Amino acid sequence: MSAPTVPTVPTAASPRSGVFAGHPGSPDLLRSVFRQHAAGVAVITAQDGGRPVGFTATSLNSVSADPPLLSFTIGTRASTWPAVRDSEYLGVHILGEHQRDLAGLFARSGADRFGPATGWDVGPHGVPVLDGVLAWLVCRVVARVPAGEHRVIIAEAVAGDPAEEGRPLLYHQGRFNALRD
Repeated sequence: MSAPTVPTVPTAASPRSGVFAGHPGSPDLLRSVFRQHAAGVAVITAQDGGRPVGFTATSLNSVSADPPLLSFTIGTRASTWPAVRDSEYLGVHILGEHQRDLAGLFARSGADRFGPATGWDVGPHGVPVLDGVLAWLVCRVVARVPAGEHRVIIAEAVAGDPAEEGRPLLYHQGRFNALRD
């Protein structure tokens, strides 16, 4: 009978040893790493005193199928935070690769996001629903969880439509991108 094999610890520097040496945790480190992570692009909408508001989000995640929950984050300094903070219902719109301009519009501070160039209608629960998106949901907010200077919003899907076919818009390396074959 032989003794069990014990993993050995490398004694010489490996090509990845610089990675394990690491960099101090910082906002810049997190941003640098997440520039390598491709994310889908969504627009979140709400009503604010009877006027539509919205912003571009790349932090959208599916949380649970039963109940149907999703999450996204928003900074508490964002101009749309008061509406998200106070709304019971929100719209979540999955953008297609043909909607780079729309993603940019909703990401730009001070832009007229619901101006004449933006097609939209009032959807269920009074939520603004954008035209031409790959899919949309209206969700009821169930939690707003503090996370640094942001809030993680957890919401339950109550209505929606995966109406359009097409390829998703992605966010990678600080830019909106289309999938490549």
